Amino acid sequence: MSKICQITGKKAMGGNNVSHSKRRTKRTFDVNLFTKKFYWVEQDMWISLNISAAGLRTVNKIGLDAAIKKASEKGYLFA
Repeated sequence: MSKICQITGKKAMGGNNVSHSKRRTKRTFDVNLFTKKFYWVEQDMWISLNISAAGLRTVNKIGLDAAIKKASEKGYLFA
């Protein structure tokens, strides 16, 4: 499974490790992902999402149904 949040669409990005001597080597900045189960009241079922910490805050703020609807409109949600 790729490191992509299913609610916000955040994914791993590349960058550099910079040492004290300013020598640069490639690295990846990974997303803070969790696999979390939610009870979706509107569909009367449990769903499992790969969700970032920011996505979890979004679900807590606007609700699961609205977050899933917004993610599916933007194309972030996948099975």
